[in-house]
Amino acid sequence: MNISEFIRDIKDFPKEGVVFKDITRLLSSVEATKECLKQLLEQIDGEKIDKVVGIESRGFFFGMLLAQHLNAGFVPIRKPGKLPATTHKEPYSLEYGMDVLEMHDDAIKKGERILIHDDVLATGGTARAACNLVKKCGGEIVQCNFIMEIDFLEGRKKLSQYTVASLLHY
Repeated sequence: MNISEFIRDIKDFPKEGVVFKDITRLLSSVEATKECLKQLLEQIDGEKIDKVVGIESRGFFFGMLLAQHLNAGFVPIRKPGKLPATTHKEPYSLEYGMDVLEMHDDAIKKGERILIHDDVLATGGTARAACNLVKKCGGEIVQCNFIMEIDFLEGRKKLSQYTVASLLHY
């Protein structure tokens, strides 16, 4: 099964000039979801993972599935004001503006092995902010794991000190 057949382009979303990679067709297909999860797990190749960090919001879908299959905890990274306890904050830039991410400051213990997951790697700002949050808590980043990567935006360069794995390249 070719999971790229379940990804569609939405032009000018969320703003003019951006081509949004939509995964809702992938999520609505049981077979495509299972295949995508299988391929994401193959990228990890047996590494021990203590926690999977999913980036809001589309990183939550497969992040939870990955955590379950890896027998690991799940940690959500969210936009400001969404988490109820004390958080670490990390500003970042993305291809269409600026934002901030937050993670509970007690979500990861020092030395825990972390898989960071999101649906897409674009400019790398979001993923790098997630890495910085994990490092603030003392986590060891095993891999940054994505369904797809927009190669011409060169987000991988911002993650050069980490192992990066993506299923699809655009």
